[in-house]
Amino acid sequence: MTETAPAGRSAPIAPYMAVGLSTIVRGIGSRKHIARNLDTIEEAIHGAVSIVGINLPVKLIALAEGALTGFTDEVFDLPHARSSRELFIDIPGPETDRLADLARLYETYIVVQCKARWPEIVDDRFFNMMVVISPQGEIVHRAAKNHVWCREHSCTPHDVYDRWVELFGDGIDAFYPVLRTPDIGNVGTICCSDGEYPEAVRALAFNGAEVVYRPSEAVPMTQLGSEPGGTWLLQNRAHAQFNGVYMLCPNVGPVYTTPDVEHPFDVGGGNSHVVDYLGTVIGHTVSGANSVVAGMIDIEALRQFRMMNLNSNWLKDVRTELFRRMYDRPIHPANLWLEQEPVRHAAADEIYRGNIRLLVERGTYTPPAHDFPGSRHIAPPGDDDVEAILARWAGNS
Repeated sequence: MTETAPAGRSAPIAPYMAVGLSTIVRGIGSRKHIARNLDTIEEAIHGAVSIVGINLPVKLIALAEGALTGFTDEVFDLPHARSSRELFIDIPGPETDRLADLARLYETYIVVQCKARWPEIVDDRFFNMMVVISPQGEIVHRAAKNHVWCREHSCTPHDVYDRWVELFGDGIDAFYPVLRTPDIGNVGTICCSDGEYPEAVRALAFNGAEVVYRPSEAVPMTQLGSEPGGTWLLQNRAHAQFNGVYMLCPNVGPVYTTPDVEHPFDVGGGNSHVVDYLGTVIGHTVSGANSVVAGMIDIEALRQFRMMNLNSNWLKDVRTELFRRMYDRPIHPANLWLEQEPVRHAAADEIYRGNIRLLVERGTYTPPAHDFPGSRHIAPPGDDDVEAILARWAGNS
C-alpha cells in the first residue's frame, strides 16, 4: 500500500542508506583506459550494496572525485584542449551508460564526478562535472564545479560566465542546481574545492537541498588538527550544521599515476564520511583503498527538524540585506577562458598572485613585515614533453 500525502505536501520518504565509495584508481592516458576503473567501481558497488543493504535499502551511491579518470591532466600539467579531446568523456556516453545499468540493477541513484566536455556551452573545453543517474538509468542532474584549486585546469561556469548566463541565466540555480526527487529527497552536488567556500552549500540549501554530495580532498587538509578527517571533515560538519543538510563525502582513493609506477599515491589519505544535519558524523572510514562509507539518511526527520526548530534551524532567519554588498567588487576575474584556452600551472599561479595583490590593495589583506618566496609550480623532469608523458600508456588497454 502506498501512503498518500496531504494536499500540497510530498509523500513520506522512508529512511535509506547512502553509500560513498573510495576506489583505487588507474590514471588514464586516453579515454579507453576509463574502462579499467569502471571495473573496479562495479566490483565496489556490488560489494557495498550486498553488505550495506542488509541494514536498510541503499538508495544513493556516490563515487569519489577522480574515480573514473584519475588526475593525469593535473599531475602532468597537460594542455587543456588536448586533454579535452583525448582524455575526457561526453555525457551521456558509454561510461555513464555502464553506471546506468548498475543504477537500474540495484534500483538506486548513482552520483558520479568526471571531467567531461560540454560542447553546447563551448568547444575544446572540459568541465569538472557532477552527474546523478536515476534508478531508471536516466541522467537527471548535471552540475559543474564552480571553484578549482590552483593545479586544476578544468573550465568553470565563471570562466565562461557570459556564455553560461546566456544559456542558463544568472540565478543561483544556474550555478548550484538541486535535484528534487520523490524517494531520496532533494540532492545538491559540489566537488572538492567548492566546499572551501561556505557560500557553496548555502546556495544549495537556499535552493532546497537536503543531501549534499561533496567528494574529495587531498592531504594536508584531510590531516590537519587533532581530529580524524582534518579540516575537510571540519568544513563538512560546519556545512551540515550551518545549513541543516546531510553531507555525503567519499574521498579519492590511492592513484596509480601511470601504468609503470610500482605503488599508488594516496593523495587523500582516506577519511570518507557522512554527516547528518546536526553536524554529527554518522559514518567514517580511515582507509581510502577500495573502501565504503555509509550512513542512514532520514529525510522526514530533517524536514520535521526544519519545521519545528526555532533555534538551530539557522537558514530561517538569515538577514540577507546585511550581506548583499559583500560581493559587489570582483576578486577572481570572470570569462578567463571564454576565448582563450586555460593556461598551465606556472601561468595560473600568476593569476592567483594577482588576486592576492588585489586584496592587499583593497585593504582586505594586511601584508607582512617581510616578503618571502611563496608556493609555486616546480616542473618535474619531462614536464614539457607531452608526447613522452602520454607514451607511458603505449600498449596499455
